[in-house]
Amino acid sequence: MSVTPSIEPGQVGFDPARLARIDEHFAGYVEAGRLAGWQAVVTRRGEIAHSSTYGLRDREAGTPVQPDTLWRIYSMTKPITSVAAMMLWEEGRFELTDEVGRWLPEFADMRVYSKGSTLKPYTVPAVEPIRIWHLLTHTAGLTYGFMQTSVVDGLYRAAGYDLYPPAEVDLAEACRVFGELPLLFQPGTAWGYSVATDVLGRLIEVVSGQSLDTFLTERILRPLGMGDTRWHVDGTDAERLAALYVPDPASGRAVRHDALGALAYEKPVLLSGGGGLISSAADYHRFTQLLLRGGELDGTRLLGPRTVRFMTRNHLPGGQDLGTLSTGGFAETNLDGVGFGLGFAVVDDPVPSRVPSSVGEYYWGGVASTAFWVDPVEEITAMFFTQLMPSSTWPLRPQLRQLVYSALVD
Repeated sequence: MSVTPSIEPGQVGFDPARLARIDEHFAGYVEAGRLAGWQAVVTRRGEIAHSSTYGLRDREAGTPVQPDTLWRIYSMTKPITSVAAMMLWEEGRFELTDEVGRWLPEFADMRVYSKGSTLKPYTVPAVEPIRIWHLLTHTAGLTYGFMQTSVVDGLYRAAGYDLYPPAEVDLAEACRVFGELPLLFQPGTAWGYSVATDVLGRLIEVVSGQSLDTFLTERILRPLGMGDTRWHVDGTDAERLAALYVPDPASGRAVRHDALGALAYEKPVLLSGGGGLISSAADYHRFTQLLLRGGELDGTRLLGPRTVRFMTRNHLPGGQDLGTLSTGGFAETNLDGVGFGLGFAVVDDPVPSRVPSSVGEYYWGGVASTAFWVDPVEEITAMFFTQLMPSSTWPLRPQLRQLVYSALVD
């Protein structure tokens, strides 16, 4: 499957010289040693106007980034899992207002952290049950252990759930543990990036009667022709996987991190709907085109167009933005002027973030600095792939937006 340009940039409103600034700018990150390599794809009206690679997928081995390079997409798994859930919703299998405890009893009678320490936390009963729309919008009160910003995060780490789960724990067991831990806030009252999409993945399993990997393969990946998207790599495909890097604290140069990177070569016990997939630019391009086209691609329809429009509106209480409702932990987005839909951040007002975009643009990213967005107003999709963890290291995402939108001249 190819991600080569299918049209001249000028035919879809881009200035070719301005669009070429993408390569020049991000090449500087490689030359400075901040990134090993990267891949970028920009489309408009369904046509690929710009596609480029630069640098090395494995700096130590000297192997270049190629169009078919595989990338750990981490939290870019979340939109795929959210689409899967909404496919079941379209079939009438549940309502968004249904209590999660109906299918996952461990979440039926939740308690909420009130005060105290990780050694002696005090909790109060949840006044509102966790509902399915809370999982899709990260307003359930769940959290991530790696946040390092609250007592509840500490309780997750004490239970063994930091960036990765304990060894040999499957999704059902992880959800049982999450259900025993207190919530960070009352459901529906705030926004906190969390394991909510992992819980959503377990809900998909229970409602569909299939394991999450089987459901995603049969209902999304295979119908869309996303043959490169998988949970781990092996055989000859292992050579296509980019190495994982972290910044050196002193120099900022990318340093290989095999302790985490090697996990991609092992079949996971826990199927993480929130962060478990590996993919290619060609595959994720097909997913973004499905979204841009309202749930249909090449004759395959996964969602109705009204469902996609519904998912990509701001569902936060009172139409507030993340800057108002966020609990202050890590997120794969800026917060001001940005709402959250059913699986995606949604731009309500681009001005507060000081980054150009369109009202209604939706997007997400992964912790290894991958990112995508879909702009239904300008009919643009953009993707950026690299493997530097964490994604907050460099301002790659806002800079990509600057470069893409300043090249749009029609």
